[in-house]
This record gives sequence, C-alpha cells and structure tokens, in this order.
Amino acid sequence: MKKIILFAVVIFSLSFAHRSVGQTTKSTVVATLPRTEEEWRKKLTPEEYQVLRLKGTERPGTGKFDQFFEAGTYSCKACGTELFKSDTKFDAGCGWPSFYKTAVKSNILEVPDYSFGMKRVEVKCAVCKSHLGHVFDDGPEPTGLRYCINSVSLGFVKK
Repeated sequence: MKKIILFAVVIFSLSFAHRSVGQTTKSTVVATLPRTEEEWRKKLTPEEYQVLRLKGTERPGTGKFDQFFEAGTYSCKACGTELFKSDTKFDAGCGWPSFYKTAVKSNILEVPDYSFGMKRVEVKCAVCKSHLGHVFDDGPEPTGLRYCINSVSLGFVKK
C-alpha cells in the first residue's frame, strides 16, 4: 500500500511540476532537468556548479554581465527559465549584475538566508531550484529592489 501511495504522489508531483513549468515560464526549459548532483556536475561547468548548486558566488566585478547592457532577456543558466529583462538592469556599483524587477515573478523563489551570520534573502530559480544570488531593498524606483545576481547563473538571449 505504501508503494502505491508513494507512486501516486510522485505521479501527481510530476504532473503538477510539468503544468507549472509551462504556465510560469516564457522561455524554453529543458524537458528533462538533471535530478541528481552527479547529473548537475556533468551538465554545468565547475564554476557554474559551485554557484548554482552549492550557493557560491563569483568575485565582484569579474562576471561577464556586470557591465553588460545589451537589450535582451536573462535566463537561468541551469534550465533556461526566463528571469530578467534588460530594461530592468541597472549599474548598482556592487560588482554583480543588478535588476530592479523580475521578468516573471513566479519564476523566482525568495528564501530567507541566515548564512555567514547575516540576514539576507536568497534568490533561486523556481523551476530547477538553482541559486542565483540575493535580493536587497536598496534598489531604484519603482520597486526599491536590487536583485544582485551572479553572472555565472545567467544565460542571455539578445533582442
């Protein structure tokens, strides 16, 4: 009986996850996301794995999107989910790409983060749960938010 219930829960979860991916993203998401850490290690570069899966960060000012201001759309490097539009990007002077608004709010998870003795809000991809960066309340109007995101966490499609 336990096996049947577990099987039903798994089927329901997969069905729900499939529907929510289709409803919450505007970009193409890889049909089968890696599920194990070993699969993620094979898919991602060592630097991408360190940031996206182990919640690392790149050194400030070193990311390719820090001082990059072309028109287009930023997506999750791990799964392709649309995250930010270039018209919401601004130069915060912090050394990481910064955005004041998400492209699709439901594509981002905001999770309390108390690591390193600090109180912050971690930003994760809602589809693959990869770490992207943090959000702070010191951004420009109209939102007052600063999504401080690692360049290595992002893909970019030029407009």
